[in-house]
Amino acid sequence: MADLNLLLLFMTGALALNLAPGPDMTFVLAQAAHRGTRAGIAAALGIGSGALLYTILTALGLAALLAASPLAFDLVRYGGAAYLVWVAVGMIRHPPQLRAAQEASVHAAFRQGLLTDLLNPKVAIFFIAYLPQFVAVGGLPAWLQILVLGVAFVASGTTVNCAVALGGGRLAGRMRRNPTIGKILGWISASVMLGLALRLVAFERR
Repeated sequence: MADLNLLLLFMTGALALNLAPGPDMTFVLAQAAHRGTRAGIAAALGIGSGALLYTILTALGLAALLAASPLAFDLVRYGGAAYLVWVAVGMIRHPPQLRAAQEASVHAAFRQGLLTDLLNPKVAIFFIAYLPQFVAVGGLPAWLQILVLGVAFVASGTTVNCAVALGGGRLAGRMRRNPTIGKILGWISASVMLGLALRLVAFERR
């Protein structure tokens, strides 16, 4: 599709960005600590699904509408912050238990990861700004190149986040043997969600 050197440069940058601690990694770690490894992986897959949808929208040019409209941007941004606050409240009301994560919590973690990503307009802006830089002139159609690059980026990020979920889930599994520590984990996870909500509210369009 694209020039090999350009593709290698893209993947190097993608891996570096995905390895850098950020909101997605923090969210996955909090889910794994609160609900266990399976829920953390489900959250990672949910985030990846949301990013994949934004990749498709970017390839179709629709995400540019979100970036160009201040009203749409703010509606999505504040909606995402409100959702994260709601998740935080749920973590405080239902602290980690001794039992392993149930299917319901796994499904909830996937849904929360998906919605968290979709309700973050920064993701759309990032894809609009980053992916087109690596489109090769004279190659395959630009939309197809953007789609392939986006899928590669999402695959890299999801792999990293799943690894984070494995580590966080194992650590949480040991600590949850003590109910008091379980409650502390719930508060820590909720604090992370509230921090992400504040970060989203404070973000300014450029």
